[in-house]
Amino acid sequence: MKVYLSGFLTSLILAIITGFLAIPLLKKLKFGQSILNYVTEHNYKSGTPTMGGVIFILSAIISFFIFAKPDKYLSLVCISVGLSYMAVGFIDDFIKIKLKRNKGLSALQKTVFELIIAVIISIFALSKGLTKVYLPFFNITFELGWAFIPVCILVFISTTNSVNLTDGLDGLASGVTYIVFLALGFIILLQTKSFSSNYISLIEYENVALLLFSLAGGLVGYLLFNTHKASVFMGDTGSLALGGFVAITSIVSGNLLFIPVVGITYVLSSISVIVQVIYYKRTKKRVFLMAPLHHHFQHKGYEESKIAVGYKVLTLILGLICVISYL
Repeated sequence: MKVYLSGFLTSLILAIITGFLAIPLLKKLKFGQSILNYVTEHNYKSGTPTMGGVIFILSAIISFFIFAKPDKYLSLVCISVGLSYMAVGFIDDFIKIKLKRNKGLSALQKTVFELIIAVIISIFALSKGLTKVYLPFFNITFELGWAFIPVCILVFISTTNSVNLTDGLDGLASGVTYIVFLALGFIILLQTKSFSSNYISLIEYENVALLLFSLAGGLVGYLLFNTHKASVFMGDTGSLALGGFVAITSIVSGNLLFIPVVGITYVLSSISVIVQVIYYKRTKKRVFLMAPLHHHFQHKGYEESKIAVGYKVLTLILGLICVISYL
């Protein structure tokens, strides 16, 4: 446990140092966020530096390499996927900044990029036999076989876009996701003890857990700058990377079914948008004052900080329930 806590702490400290260095640079480069004009509560945020995702992603990766054990193949795959999604987000953010608008890549362009990454990783996972899936709360696994490919692609697309939708309030996506990473990290460590025969190399999965702890630490350090009122936003650079890391670490460890449980707030964000769009197209009326759901709560008069804490508490409860089920 010492190495995982060290990875967490080192990443946290690096994120704080990087934040103090990066934010003035982002301001100098005028990498400011444009705000949607119909979210009137956020007008004061216009011009706040964005692309802050690099702060916690780079800090986590550096920390990981400091403490990782020799067998890092799966972890390097996870890092490559996370960085690939970060690159898509970076392009999206750069277009927004360059053209001084809130829209970057089109939905189709983003989906195509995300789909290419998802297909490649799905085929890779199948070729490596990483098709066993844990059933939450029942401590059993089952084999997906070829069905793993469409399931894997669905997990990537839904997770990355759901995390992206959750990134709508100060400290929301970052606060929720560090708990998700910690829960997944503990779950993997407990699984390696209970199901050691399922793994060819336990060290590989211990390194994946270390990566998750490092990512969590980076996010906690980043929260120093992202908690309401935020001095930097993660942008799609950060939110797509986070979704990518949640998806890939869950997929290679067989824990993809834990995502909608521990990541229940991601589900709430996506479902609220889907329901709102379908209902409005059919009736020209709205179910929520605004979607995603956190904006509905905001329009109801709840403060950003209270909504973020509420989301984190819900995530923590479900994360602990999942971890406890392996004890």
